[in-house]
Amino acid sequence: MQDYFYSLADGIEARLEGGEVVTCSFAAEESDFVRFNRSAVRQAGSVAQRVLTVDLIEGARHALGTLSLAGVPETDRARLSALIGDLREARRQLPEDPFLLYNTSPRSTERRRENELPEPEQVVDEIHRAGRGRDLVGVYAGGAIHAGFASSLGQRNWYESYSFNLDWSFFHAADKAVKASYAGLHWRREDLERRIESAAEQVSVLSRPTRSIRPGRYRVFLAPAALYEIVGMLSWGGFGLRAHRTKTTPLLRMIQEGATLHPSVRVLENTGDGIAPDFQEAGFPRPASVTLIEGGRYRDCLVSPRSAREYGSPTNGASASEVPQSIDVGGGEMAMSSVLRELGTGIYAGNLWYLNFSDRSACRTTGMTRFATFWVEDGVIQAPLGAMRFDETVYRMLGDKLVGLTAEREMILDPGTYFQRAVESARLPGAMVDDFTFTL
Repeated sequence: MQDYFYSLADGIEARLEGGEVVTCSFAAEESDFVRFNRSAVRQAGSVAQRVLTVDLIEGARHALGTLSLAGVPETDRARLSALIGDLREARRQLPEDPFLLYNTSPRSTERRRENELPEPEQVVDEIHRAGRGRDLVGVYAGGAIHAGFASSLGQRNWYESYSFNLDWSFFHAADKAVKASYAGLHWRREDLERRIESAAEQVSVLSRPTRSIRPGRYRVFLAPAALYEIVGMLSWGGFGLRAHRTKTTPLLRMIQEGATLHPSVRVLENTGDGIAPDFQEAGFPRPASVTLIEGGRYRDCLVSPRSAREYGSPTNGASASEVPQSIDVGGGEMAMSSVLRELGTGIYAGNLWYLNFSDRSACRTTGMTRFATFWVEDGVIQAPLGAMRFDETVYRMLGDKLVGLTAEREMILDPGTYFQRAVESARLPGAMVDDFTFTL
């Protein structure tokens, strides 16, 4: 795969004219997909695809195009030759781009993660055994993800990783289910079984009558999957330089008024431990980590090349969207095994969904509780709760109302497969919060 990409890049460079520069960004996957229903395989298949994006540059003018590759040298070279001709013609009609920035200081790298995934047949067998006798519904996706960059300035970068994501639910009846996931770089049967048993224990509670409580403020434990949704909302413009300079960031109060989160809150863009490539589409390397929030205070922004050019700030390898791809929230001192005891009487929120900003400038988020949300009394789960709407600010959830974070953290991979398997990941704890506001 790597040699094939580099040979295509060499062929493109041979077709350059005059002062042209070309950059090539490559993305590929070799993935297995298995769909389960009632703990049995209902559909299985595999996908192998390669996509090449070419940016043909001359001075401050450039034109960009993307091709899905066939993997057949003669076919792909002919199509790329035609694409170069089309881009050259399109570039003549385009104005200069004042914010164009690509890496002119070549730095070639190669990073490969070892494949520690079992064969798909073993994965299916272990999922089937763990879910036997239960209505497990979900999708397994796993395999290789490749990324590459090449430029006519002599730069070559390659990244290769193997990961998996089992995204599933245990269905009980009607609208009652427990949602769970198991994802990462290393498949371990004992970890799967532990997650299966934990979800099964929650399913048994769903047989009890659903309880309703009045809107108000309650002590809440946000499981890692629930906190993932909140941090995901925070990432919509929260950490990008462009959003900060245009004052559209939801963390505006932190930037302008000195608002802070709880001193224990630490947030990183942790590329070193994620599954995203360690370089971005314009060829700039990504550092192993960028500290975004430290000690509850804002520390640094994610800076894409275009923002770097526009605002005169050095890029730190952020993608064009300036959204974290490998977000990492530091853990605390609370043991996961003591969560119910620490919660006492309140709400255990396993999942959240339908999140949106109700007041973006105040970082206020609204959304709904989802599967596996329970009413707890004296440290014991009593009953499932009906869906409730919350409305809270991050400055309370992760600020003055944060009781603590769990020491154990969970790695969650984005289960998205639009166009290709997503490379976004998060590593985060659970959070205990006082006076969490429910409005409906």
